[in-house]
Amino acid sequence: MEFSDSLLILILAIMIDAVAGDPRWIYSRIPHPIVVIGLQIELLDRFLNKSHYPPVGRKLLGVISILIIVSSAWLIGWLIAWSCNLLSFGIVLQAFIVSIFLAQNSLYQHVASVAKACKADDIVDARSQISHIVGRDPNSLDQKAIGRAAIESLSENFSDGVVAPIFWYAVGGLPALIAYKALNTSDSMIGYLNDKYADFGWCAARFDDAANLIPARLSALIITIAAFIIPSAEGNSAFTTAIRDAKKHRSKNAGWPEAAMAGALGIKIAGPRNYNGILVEDAWMGDGIANVDASHIFIALRIYCVACILNVFWLILLDSLNF
Repeated sequence: MEFSDSLLILILAIMIDAVAGDPRWIYSRIPHPIVVIGLQIELLDRFLNKSHYPPVGRKLLGVISILIIVSSAWLIGWLIAWSCNLLSFGIVLQAFIVSIFLAQNSLYQHVASVAKACKADDIVDARSQISHIVGRDPNSLDQKAIGRAAIESLSENFSDGVVAPIFWYAVGGLPALIAYKALNTSDSMIGYLNDKYADFGWCAARFDDAANLIPARLSALIITIAAFIIPSAEGNSAFTTAIRDAKKHRSKNAGWPEAAMAGALGIKIAGPRNYNGILVEDAWMGDGIANVDASHIFIALRIYCVACILNVFWLILLDSLNF
């Protein structure tokens, strides 16, 4: 398939997801593909990650698990793409399939729900809404912390859920996209540094870091450009904050979009927070105010919308350069 065809598919997919998101009437009847991938990961975890195995054995079995997960996802992606190429409406069908793996619409809706609850000073609803997009205990968060958490999630998931899937489709088509989503889902399920997953999930975490190396930095660049476009944001600060603070983040990648967004808004996010009652001493991203309110979330959403549109332009640039 020519890159021009891939470009058309990606533009259509971005538009479909922006308009339709994840149709509930479909996924109330059939499981979302990510749910199916999650079931495979859960089965491998259950049968291969035994506490009585030695650390080296658990690490090796973790590597084998990731190879199974990623290779099977790649094969399924190849079969779907091959089938689409046989159909007269294959480009439209493949665009719809690609849109399933983008999180533009759903991420916007989740964060907007948090912003609306914060604007209404409804702490109960705000905690309920933020619980859908972060892993920390929502009952431990006040409204300012909820605002920071929403902006962190928006920034990080712009990279993981929007830019990275588009990037990997541009690199290797549907097989690479589905393989990436399988790897990213593996990291979110087993890529933890606790007793259960430090060895078994090691491969998932390291491979996910590698897969997001370029997308995370590309996301920071796109957020910075969007900040220059939005009158109430600061493009210069987005760039300098990303360069200065991204490396302070415990994640090799998440710090880039988070720091760029913090700089764009003139706030600071991340920092110390509680996970399951345990205080995690994370560094701050940004050097502005920590008292984040609903207005900051709404500006972040405007930056996010412009950033999603800018994704189309870097794809067109690649096409014009004959990549």
